Amino acid sequence: MPSNVRETPLDTVTFLRLRKWYLLALAGIALTIIVAQVLIQLHLKGQSGDSEAVNIAGRQRAFSQKLVKEVLLLKNVSDADEKEMLLSEIKKTLEIWKASHLGLQLGDASYNLPFEDDQEIQALFKKLEPHHYQMVIALDNILQSPQTDTILSSKELDDNLAVLLKNERPFLSIMDQIVNEYDELSNEQLQKLKQKEYWLLGFSLLILLLEMLFIFRPLSIQIKKTISRLIDSQRKSKEQLHKIQTLYNDKERSLKELQELNFVIDNAALFASIRKDGTVIFISKKFLDLLGHAQQNLNKPLSEILTVDEGQQAYLKEILKVNRKNVIRHEEISVATSNGKTIWLDMSIVPMHQSSLEQDILILCSDITERKQNQLKVAELTKQNFEERMRQKKAQASQIVEGQEDERKRIAKDIHDGIGQMLTALKFNIESIDLSDNTKTVEKIAYLKSLTSDLIKGVRTATFNLTPPELSDHGIFSALQKMTTVLSKLTGKTILFKNKTEAHIRFDSLAETNIYRVTQEAVNNAIKYADANYILVTINYNDPILSVVIDDDGKGFDDTILKKLPKNTSEGGMGLFFMKERIDYINGRLFINSEPGQGTRVTINYKMEEKEIPIE
Repeated sequence: MPSNVRETPLDTVTFLRLRKWYLLALAGIALTIIVAQVLIQLHLKGQSGDSEAVNIAGRQRAFSQKLVKEVLLLKNVSDADEKEMLLSEIKKTLEIWKASHLGLQLGDASYNLPFEDDQEIQALFKKLEPHHYQMVIALDNILQSPQTDTILSSKELDDNLAVLLKNERPFLSIMDQIVNEYDELSNEQLQKLKQKEYWLLGFSLLILLLEMLFIFRPLSIQIKKTISRLIDSQRKSKEQLHKIQTLYNDKERSLKELQELNFVIDNAALFASIRKDGTVIFISKKFLDLLGHAQQNLNKPLSEILTVDEGQQAYLKEILKVNRKNVIRHEEISVATSNGKTIWLDMSIVPMHQSSLEQDILILCSDITERKQNQLKVAELTKQNFEERMRQKKAQASQIVEGQEDERKRIAKDIHDGIGQMLTALKFNIESIDLSDNTKTVEKIAYLKSLTSDLIKGVRTATFNLTPPELSDHGIFSALQKMTTVLSKLTGKTILFKNKTEAHIRFDSLAETNIYRVTQEAVNNAIKYADANYILVTINYNDPILSVVIDDDGKGFDDTILKKLPKNTSEGGMGLFFMKERIDYINGRLFINSEPGQGTRVTINYKMEEKEIPIE
């Protein structure tokens, strides 16, 4: 059985199961009721139209008879007013009769008549149409005749009356058939509705049956099992209570034995005995005196007695747990005592068993504070000597780097003031020559002009690479921006500079120089060896960390080779090794991440030393 099922209360499990199946059953019954109501409403709506059609069809028969009767009365009436009233009544009845006739076939919303699509009824209406048409024509002729006694009693009225009488009987007969058809259709729909109702009733009864089989019957079985479990749990509880009582008696006996032993060793050693949950059974007086505790303050775990530091308490709780392998453990730990002192203890943790097979822990300690203090002094002296040697090495390296920078400045000045000026003068002199009469000479001079321009550009590039004046004058931010702009123009690559720092900050000149040189080497490597088309140099300063990131979209490389970095220069300028050496000189960090085909990211992090003061 899974742990989550065991932990869930039995009543909750039963209730959830009952609720789930009961909701399903109710949902099924509700669904059948809803479907039944929908079908009934649809049928009632259809029946409303059908009953209206039957009524109007029956009314058509009555109207046909009424029209014939009124025409007969018209023939025998002599009073003019009465004739006028009969003609008005005939006209009104005829309009309703014609509208109803069309509505029964094509549908009429005013009469609540649907469009008739039954083939048999349509056939009957086609059969009826000639008779209806002859009667309508005859009535229209009668209504259009002059309202005089001589005309009304003429042969024309007799002829129209004869047409009415001739078509009345077949009209009534066919209308009877149409009414019967409407009645049969209504009965068929009613039978279909009854059949659907029977199916829904059967489905509801099936749901009730399934509810009895799968809900109420299993529930009764579950209740029976629950009662059995409760009885069994009660029996087990009594057995556990008996075991607990036995264990309690054993612990009482063990406590008495320990109290007798404690009297002997209480004033002789740093000793403690704890239970497997960390609570103290016994602790020697000498141990308490060392820790600065009174005898009455022992109602807490040993980890809280040993130290007042929460971190040390958490660590002690872990190492003082019961060791199931019964292996003696040794720990050297620093503890902060309640009297404000910090002492070192050499702690031996010894598992031991009582007669009840329950495991306790014996703690034996030695005060090694003096030894640790001596070790710390030795380590501090060693550290100071190491730092002094490192400072000397850095000073030497700084002098070397500064000498290299001075030499580069001198060479750059010579190239700029000497060769650069001469080449510029040469270019100006060549441009001043007028040889327009000689085509070949002109072409040669044009070539020399282009070559001279390239030489001047190369001299300027070399001068810029040797020592950018922006670095010493304006600092690392301006120097990197200038470098990216110049290299982008010279190489045709997209080299961008992004400064995320609002203020302009200056750093130690040695740090700025090394960061600039490493950044310059990273960009040059991306151009020369990575075949990158897009390079982004990003600089950011979050006190006290200066960070420079160089990203490129080049072909990348397997950065696992950095673990076997050679200690020499290569064709790639000063090489990755010297890049790392330069950053190490200023206590910085260099990270290189790359994958074949995924480009390269070089990250330089430099932490400003406390003696440095940023200049904004």
